[in-house]
Amino acid sequence: MSFVFDAVPLWLLFFATVGTILLAIEFGFRTGRHRARRSEHEREAPIDAMVGSTLGLLAFVLAFTFGMAASRFDARGELLIDEAIAIRTADLRAQLLQEPQRSEIRTLLRQYVDVRLSVRTASELPGAIVRSENLQQQLWSRAATLEPDSALTQAFIEMIDLHSKRMAVAVRNRIPRTIWIALYCLTIFAMAITGYRTGIAERRSVVATVTVALAFSVVIAITVDLDRPRGGFLHVNQQAMLELQTRLHRP
Repeated sequence: MSFVFDAVPLWLLFFATVGTILLAIEFGFRTGRHRARRSEHEREAPIDAMVGSTLGLLAFVLAFTFGMAASRFDARGELLIDEAIAIRTADLRAQLLQEPQRSEIRTLLRQYVDVRLSVRTASELPGAIVRSENLQQQLWSRAATLEPDSALTQAFIEMIDLHSKRMAVAVRNRIPRTIWIALYCLTIFAMAITGYRTGIAERRSVVATVTVALAFSVVIAITVDLDRPRGGFLHVNQQAMLELQTRLHRP
């Protein structure tokens, strides 16, 4: 369940990224200024082309990573709606059963939805998964008394399948750690070469430097937040599951 960024608050990650970018720019600026004072030929080097190429590569990798995170975020939203529909279907089919099976299954379905909506932080996710799987086992034990090809049994199978898909997308199918490392390393290199260019010219703008650091840090922080299942500022819309919870708790 642990991931490279999950244990770090998003605001701390944002400011750490800003600080890292500013340090890289400052290091490049001091290095460039030192080289310019020692060698006049350094001013004539084609630094602008290298800066443009590096920043273009950084923009490409950042856009690629953002696209991966956004697609996973959209997939989590679609699977949540599918799961809400599957649970609602199972509840409607359970209403056709005789007592006490009807009340037992509908009570378990209500508890199942409550568990799905109980997660607020990433630390609560493992416990919610365990409780969800326990409720699935209880529901399946009730389904074992029905016909193997009954409509309710098929609805339970679909619920369990959607649970597995949601866990795969939200918990396991994350942006690989190697891509995050490559993105941060490339960010440091690009900012350092940008600072080196300003050091060669021996003039820089503090406002422009801070603006660049903030802009890249915001995009990186949003990408990290999109990739997180819980704990950030961006969350999958839970309206479908909330409406289902309201319906199941009606008398």
